[in-house]
Amino acid sequence: MIIEEGFEITLLEKIVASMKQTADEAGVQIVTGDTKVVEKGNADGIYINTAGVGVLPDGVNLSLDKVCPGDKVFVSGYIGDHEAAIIRAREEFNINIDIESDCAAVCDLTSELVTHIPDLRIMRDPTRGGLATTLNEFVWGRNFGICIYENDIPVREVVRGLCEPLGFDPLYMANEGKVVFIVGPGNSEKALSILKSHPLGRNGKMIGEVVDMPKGKVLLKTQIGSSRILDMLTGEMLPRIC
Repeated sequence: MIIEEGFEITLLEKIVASMKQTADEAGVQIVTGDTKVVEKGNADGIYINTAGVGVLPDGVNLSLDKVCPGDKVFVSGYIGDHEAAIIRAREEFNINIDIESDCAAVCDLTSELVTHIPDLRIMRDPTRGGLATTLNEFVWGRNFGICIYENDIPVREVVRGLCEPLGFDPLYMANEGKVVFIVGPGNSEKALSILKSHPLGRNGKMIGEVVDMPKGKVLLKTQIGSSRILDMLTGEMLPRIC
């Protein structure tokens, strides 16, 4: 923790209690830590840096090398909630929206997928750069592409309403409590069932599939029936938020 001089002890206690509660819910132990106090005005209150160490279960080998055409692409819920909530919290725009960040510990959901989907290929969290950037990372330099369908991508209407006047694209907005994953076609229905039965996946959907062409590209089938290539996000719609 990098703590600014004069930071309120009661607020620090609230943060630490929240960390413990979240760690307990996720089945994670906080095993060590350190603090540094800096002069007032040099830390914007508090910065918390974390690093996690985990163990991969025996027999589990997730890899993009296993992805092949015909595999199905899923997202575990609504996209864009986190960045929309950050925009609202910063009050940079005179827009009143009711939206909360999707921050959540997804380890229980991902454990369910790892345990019950034998042909789970890869999982990734679509944080900075959003869904479109994560999918581009999947296909970059690969001998396959990904095609997704705009009608199937879960986006809250309030997020769409925020994006349209500001020129933002929900596909590139940051998420914190979502998972993007690819499974073989034989287990697509089972994967969807696992999502729908989990609190963090009830709004999840199958949004597309792995295709032969265009290789190394992400293709979006739009609501009006046209197609366009989704490129990697080259800048930031907002300053770094995750």
